[in-house]
Amino acid sequence: MIVVLTAGGPADELPDLSLFKGAVHIGVDAGVMTLLGQGIEPSEAIGDFDSVTDEEYEQIRVGFPQLERSPAEKDESDTELALEKAMHYNPDQVVITGVTGGRLDHYMAALHIVFAYQRRYPDVAFIVLNKQNRIRFMEPGSYKMEADSSYAYVSFYPFAEQVSGFTIEGFKYPVSDELIPFGSTRFISNELKSSGTVKFTGGHLIVIESSD
Repeated sequence: MIVVLTAGGPADELPDLSLFKGAVHIGVDAGVMTLLGQGIEPSEAIGDFDSVTDEEYEQIRVGFPQLERSPAEKDESDTELALEKAMHYNPDQVVITGVTGGRLDHYMAALHIVFAYQRRYPDVAFIVLNKQNRIRFMEPGSYKMEADSSYAYVSFYPFAEQVSGFTIEGFKYPVSDELIPFGSTRFISNELKSSGTVKFTGGHLIVIESSD
């Protein structure tokens, strides 16, 4: 099962949500209005809804009569609350959209909470997605990757700490048993030929696949 979370980021950065047929859609704050505007009926509406007008909130409340509006002052972000709700569906994949544009503090918070959930639920694939980029996290291990013409460029960064034993095969620029210091930008804009492997023994990777 795929669960798609749509937050209230700029609509022009969203991927084509119609591609996720059969997915469970969760609207996060103003993302509820985004979904409704695209003719998608969300299964859940989550947030404090401080980013919608009074008229929009009334429309949301009518559609979700059991809605529990989160307090504006709380420890968890709306995205974190939505991820918690998403896990109730026992998903195989969770796609997070509408978090990469607008306020950078919200974007950074989303990356950190997705990273935490990926570590907490290693069997679930968490992906941050917009119309140009696909972002995911990897724990130490070995991974197969397939070339995707929609995301021609692949970049690898250490997240939170250095990465050791980094080896990639099947890429335009292969490397073997490299150490990636935290803060390094050496391994960006690589290209996958057809299929390849990514291996590393320590640390955590953030992988960004981009269309241009």
